Amino acid sequence: MENTKVFVIHGPNLNLLGKREPDVYGTETLDEINKKIFEQSGKLQIQVSAFQSNSEVTIIDLIHKALEDNIDFIIINPGGYTHTSVAIRDAISATQIKTIEVHLSNIHAREKFRHRSLLAGVCQGQISGFGSYGYIMALQFIANKNN
Repeated sequence: MENTKVFVIHGPNLNLLGKREPDVYGTETLDEINKKIFEQSGKLQIQVSAFQSNSEVTIIDLIHKALEDNIDFIIINPGGYTHTSVAIRDAISATQIKTIEVHLSNIHAREKFRHRSLLAGVCQGQISGFGSYGYIMALQFIANKNN
């Protein structure tokens, strides 16, 4: 597992976690979430890099870079791009890197427009509604998948 490489991509507005709608997203900051991700990845002996961008173009470029860097898995929280970005979906599909979609809130219990993910069909799975623990669940899946 030490050779398993994972990109974690945090999408738009996640840099505002801790301040942004704490009743929906909780009070953890993105730095606190990343700290949990890195701690868990260390325990699981998985190499992790984490990135945040508000830009669709940058997220697509990160997915392309993951292919160049021989990344084994992507964990992505695409934020609002979940419901709008055919381009991010196409990037995941084109690279064929195993991808897990993560959402802090339960998108299926929110506004109707959030119920549909354009990315879900090209991802191995979706974890939604468990807060930051969703990232830990994704790492656990990757660790178990590679055993």
